[in-house]
Formats: sequence, structure tokens, C-alpha cells
Amino acid sequence: MSPHRITPSLPPVRVRIPGPAGTAGRRTGGPRRPGTALAAAWVLTRALMLVLLAVDHLGDTGVAGEVDGLYRGWYEQWLARGAFPADDVTWQYPPGAGLVLLSPGALPFLSYFHAFVALVLAADAVITVALARAGRGAAAGSGGTGSAAGAWLWVAALPLLLNLPLARYDVLVTAVAVLALLALRHRPLTGGALAGLGAMIKVWPVLTLLGTPRGRTTKEAWTAALAAATGLLAVLVVLFDNTLGFLRQQGARGVQIESLGGTVLQLARRAGWDGRVVYQYGAMEFTGPYVSSVARLALALTAAAFCWLLLWRVRARRWNAATPFDAAFAAVLLFTVVSRVISPQYLVWLIGLAAVCLTSRETVLRPAALLMVPAAALSALAYPLHYDDVIAATPLGCALMVVRNALLLTAAVLACRRLWRATV
Repeated sequence: MSPHRITPSLPPVRVRIPGPAGTAGRRTGGPRRPGTALAAAWVLTRALMLVLLAVDHLGDTGVAGEVDGLYRGWYEQWLARGAFPADDVTWQYPPGAGLVLLSPGALPFLSYFHAFVALVLAADAVITVALARAGRGAAAGSGGTGSAAGAWLWVAALPLLLNLPLARYDVLVTAVAVLALLALRHRPLTGGALAGLGAMIKVWPVLTLLGTPRGRTTKEAWTAALAAATGLLAVLVVLFDNTLGFLRQQGARGVQIESLGGTVLQLARRAGWDGRVVYQYGAMEFTGPYVSSVARLALALTAAAFCWLLLWRVRARRWNAATPFDAAFAAVLLFTVVSRVISPQYLVWLIGLAAVCLTSRETVLRPAALLMVPAAALSALAYPLHYDDVIAATPLGCALMVVRNALLLTAAVLACRRLWRATV
């Protein structure tokens, strides 16, 4: 009979399974409340935006008609046949925009309108997830400098524009720009390529490269952007006719009534100036004495803005993780303010870039970013809710434009001043 082997009693072994970065010391069994709350807020607000889009009776003008009446017309008459619109003064977009307007065709089981809205919502969701991850990732990787404020700003501020973002392709462009900006720090080639592709869709995403740190990051990002933009343009030139026709229409644009210069002319109308508002180049613009002078002044201010940004780039010496975000937001905000045109959907860009800034607690542009909230609300009051008042330059219409544009101008000055002081 074999002897019994006595096994010593061992204490139970506790195996700790590491969770995602930043979760140390937290219980993992319960729900992740911040993410759940953000997702619930997104679903609720987007459902309300969809209801407003379905009803589409806000103010005296509907916003959904641009998708069915303009985008679908370009798609069926031109883009699906291998050409960009010719002799169409409303076609003012770089050729990459054609690919965006062709994309609803990838969902043949939906109508063009429903497919377009579905793609916009998908891009909106991508932006929300990217901003949320950026806030958590920065917190884990750089000593707790991340913030969920960026994701919350995007989720909460975009619905202030009511149903407009769902019926314009600017959310899709903003998604490309946001992803480019967030990728630049660790993947400059990816970020640069996305910025280049975005520039071929609506130009302004190239400004996301303005604040890249000097050295290898800047070289890789700009090289990738140039390669991506050139490659896409070459493909479009081969596959489509009239690829560069947009340049003629864009250069001929006048002073839109919602621009800073347009606000000055609105006030002049109240004082007796005999200019008129007409629909041309796809927007309500001023005609009459001094309009061309205001347009030239806007172009001069655009050139001055470019020179200031170039000077900032040369003089800047101090960079932190948020500097590329801040530079991109300040640049797009500055160019928007001095432009001859400030369409209400431009606020989509500004909210997106402001949200990227707020993903980092190192940003110096928090006050300017937060000003996008009342600016968006006032933009919705102007269009579509009281657009007839804006066109007629009634006291209400003038007041809305004066306050909205004053907010944008204040934010631009504040952003440039704080960016300069923090880096130069």
C-alpha cells in the first residue's frame, strides 16, 4: 500500500487581468457611465434632428431640398456619367466633392436622399467615437491631459444647427479633417494623407497641417498630403471631364448676406443704401454700389490672414500636444471670418475643430471654442428660422447677423491672440 502524499494547503491565487489603459483601480463589472451617457445623448439628439429633417418646415424655407434638388441633380445628370457640372454657377467645389456626392450610390437599396442622410449620420458617429477615444487616449498617455469635453461639445452643439447638418455634406468633410488632425501626432503620414484628401473635397482641411511640430512630423505630413491630393486629382482628371471647372464659379462669387461684409451692407441698407439682395451663385448676395469694394476688402483680409498665419508658423517656438489642434481651429476660424461667404454649414467645421481642441486640457483656445455654442444657436435662428428677416434686413435680421458675426470675430481675435502668446 503506497503512502499517502500530503499536499500543503495553498492560498488561492488571484490573477489580475489588466484592462484598457486608464482603467487601473476601477471595477470593470459595472457599466461605463460616461460612454453610455455620451452614446445616449448622441442617439437622442440625432433622433430629434431626423424628426426636424422629416418635417422640414422650420422658418420659411426647407433645408432638405438641397440634397434632392441639387446634389441628386449633379449625381444623375453629371457625376454618374463621368463629368463634373459644366456652366453651372452653383458648382463651386473641388473635384473630390464629386466622390462624396457619388457615395450614396453605394447604397442602392435606399433613395439618394435617405442614403445621403445615412452616410452623414455614419460620419457623425465616427467623429463622436474619435473624439471620445482621443480624450481618453490623451489622458492615459500624457499624464492626464485628456478631456471628454471635446466629444460632448460635438454631440451637444451640432444639434443647435437643427436639421441643417444632415442635409449638407460638411459633416463628411469634417470627419476627414477631424481624423486627420487626431492622427497627426502619432501617425503623420496617415494624418497628412487624410488632410490632402480633405483638401480635394473642400480645401479647408489642409489647414489641419498648419500646427504640425517642426522636423520629421511636418515633412512626413506635408509630403503625404501633397501625394494624396495630387494622386486623387490625377485619377479624377483621367476619369471625369471638366474637373477644374469649379475654379471659374468660385472666383466670381460676390458678398453673401451672412458674411461679415454682408452685415456691414445690411446695416447700410437700414441707413438708406440702395443695394439689393439677389440669388446668384447658389446664395443670397448683395448687388449695388460699393459691393465690389467690400468683396475686394474681404480678399485683402484673406491675404492678410494668410500672412499672419505664415508669420506665426515662422515665429512659433513652443509646442505642446494641443498646439496642432489650436492652430488648425484658429486658422479655419480666421479664414471663415474674413471670407466673402459665411454659410450656416460652416459652423459644422468650426464646431468639429473646436471639439478637437477640447479633447486636450493643454489647449489654450477653450474660450474661443466655447463661443461656437452661442454662434451655432444664432446661426440657426438666422437660417432657417428667420431667413426672410435676414434677407430683408429687418431689425431682427440685422440683430441676429450682428451678434452672430460679432461672436465669430471675437472668437477669431481671441484664438489668434492666445495662440500667439502661448507659442511665440
